[in-house]
Amino acid sequence: MHRRHAITLFTAATALALTACNPQASGTNGKPAAPDAPSPKTSAPSAPAAGAKTGTLPNLVGKGLQTAQDEAQAAGFYALKSHDALGRARLQALDRNWKVCSQTPAGGGTVDTGTTIDFGAVKLDETCPAADAPAPKPAGDTMPDFVGQGMKAVRAALPSNASISVKDAVQSRMVLQESNWKVCTQNPAAGAALNGRPVSFTVAKIEETCP
Repeated sequence: MHRRHAITLFTAATALALTACNPQASGTNGKPAAPDAPSPKTSAPSAPAAGAKTGTLPNLVGKGLQTAQDEAQAAGFYALKSHDALGRARLQALDRNWKVCSQTPAGGGTVDTGTTIDFGAVKLDETCPAADAPAPKPAGDTMPDFVGQGMKAVRAALPSNASISVKDAVQSRMVLQESNWKVCTQNPAAGAALNGRPVSFTVAKIEETCP
């Protein structure tokens, strides 16, 4: 009998000791303590979005086209293009043979370096126009007035499937490089319906007078 009582007292004392060693086992007023709340997850801070870079765009009008392109790139502008300022749709195949007449955007200001810089150019021995010559109006259902405009640009303004014939109005020369020729006469006349009909032109060299 005494032995059973001693065992009971030993078991109670052991339980009490374990409770004292584990403070989480009981809370205020003997109530079981709530388990620790999980630590909130923290995400790594996101990198700030890269802002657009800007730079000072030089004024490159009057310079050789190749020089203008080099200086634009040195200033951080790499999206460059050029066009024929005389509206003849010529390609600037050799940049050193061309000079800059106009620049869009204009130089001297702060510009996003991703902006495309467009140079209007003419050949070195040509005079810059007061303003870039507009490209020929694209043909729709009716024929535009193409007289006086460069034949290469006129061809580009017509539908790609149009049947086009071109003859020299001054002599019986072959018209090989159409960017060097201008329209003297056209058929159909300006304002006439196209309706897929063939189109014909007489042309003269740019520096010549149409007969």
